[in-house]
Amino acid sequence: MQATREKPLVRNSIASVLVVDDEFSVRDSLENWFKKDGYRAASAADATAALKLLQESSWDVVLLDIKMPGIDGLELNRRIHQIDPEIVVIMITAFASVETAVQALKEGAFDYVTKPFDPDELSHLVRRAVERRALKRENRDLKRTVETLTLPGHIVGESPEMKRVLELVQSVADTDATVLIRGESGTGKELVAQAIHANSRRRYFPIVPVNCGALSETLLESELFGHEKGAFTGALYRRKGRLEMANGGTLFLDEIGTIGARTQVDLLRALETKEFTRVGGSAPIQVEFRVIAATNQNLEKLVEEGKFREDLYFRLNVFTIAMPPLRERRADIPLLAQHFLERYAKQMNRPFQDFEPAALDLLVRHAWPGNVRELANAVERALVVGKPPTVRAADLPLRPDAAGGPATGDSLEAVERAHVERMLARTEWNVTHAAELLEIDRVTLYNKIKKWGLVRP
Repeated sequence: MQATREKPLVRNSIASVLVVDDEFSVRDSLENWFKKDGYRAASAADATAALKLLQESSWDVVLLDIKMPGIDGLELNRRIHQIDPEIVVIMITAFASVETAVQALKEGAFDYVTKPFDPDELSHLVRRAVERRALKRENRDLKRTVETLTLPGHIVGESPEMKRVLELVQSVADTDATVLIRGESGTGKELVAQAIHANSRRRYFPIVPVNCGALSETLLESELFGHEKGAFTGALYRRKGRLEMANGGTLFLDEIGTIGARTQVDLLRALETKEFTRVGGSAPIQVEFRVIAATNQNLEKLVEEGKFREDLYFRLNVFTIAMPPLRERRADIPLLAQHFLERYAKQMNRPFQDFEPAALDLLVRHAWPGNVRELANAVERALVVGKPPTVRAADLPLRPDAAGGPATGDSLEAVERAHVERMLARTEWNVTHAAELLEIDRVTLYNKIKKWGLVRP
């Protein structure tokens, strides 16, 4: 046989070929040929010997004769794919059994060759088979890498409240149901959205976040739907919107309660029809994505006040996950504090290892109106001003007298304090607005803030 020979490699390892044929002359010549061609090659006279070799070592390509005594090639092909679905099988057949080879193709064989062999054709076919095997491995490894990168590793918590949240994430992730995540600022709503996406069938596509509260209505419209060149002053080129970027993946609408009336109408239509037009455009664009929304506002009240469309509310409120504030899951504070300590110590190259008991006690007793975000900031600041290896209470940006007792409990004062903290967090410490919600005057509210040592995050 004379053919152009190329060294067969599979990602820095020599490719392997197993020849299975009951004719000694065929398997001997093919085995020697592939060895000279640079492959790791071996041969077997029947299915029993082949299965033994397949169990002892991994193989990239199997050249398999259809007509053999005992277990024939078709049955062996099935067993090979049970052992390793990624092995590439090439059937060997005589002209009289081409129809049988075609049947083998339907059952997963890569291709077939007929006797007598054309050397160049066979050499080319095996190289293609090796490349196919390499691509399968690469695709498998890439999927594993993506899964490793996207698995939610930042949701920290062992409290019953957080276990319930994680149970809800697991139950809804593999569906396409729209999810509304509710909770105060800083409770980790975006992390939960990422966890849902990472555990869904859409995880190989992007999750595209939109901070609805950070943009004016005009800018938000362009951000969501994109725009055509010349659609408005400064639109110098066509731009894709976030809906288009999320095609196949997940659209995360953060602070959904802040969007204006006009955008609500356009967004509702896009969510219902999965079709929209860019700003300044006329051609409809089809998209397919999952929607996850988040809010720290009372959407039901906004609906009552006519500030949020009821139909959009029902469209978003299919499956709800309520994020508990940090003061209602104090058992998680030590875990979270240690998590942030390890993260920031590594980032800053500061050899901190632990908290002194007084510091940990101060963290657990603090009200945390800013929730997990405030805790992260407090730990980061402590690592800047403190001296390794232990964080002291004095390193934390918290006043010992501001911690007081737990913000939750059975006493009337504890319940009242927790409610005041919720109203302050909901209004982002707008004391006038919080006083109106509490139906008390501002002076009374200021007195309560001073009494309990509440601190704005």
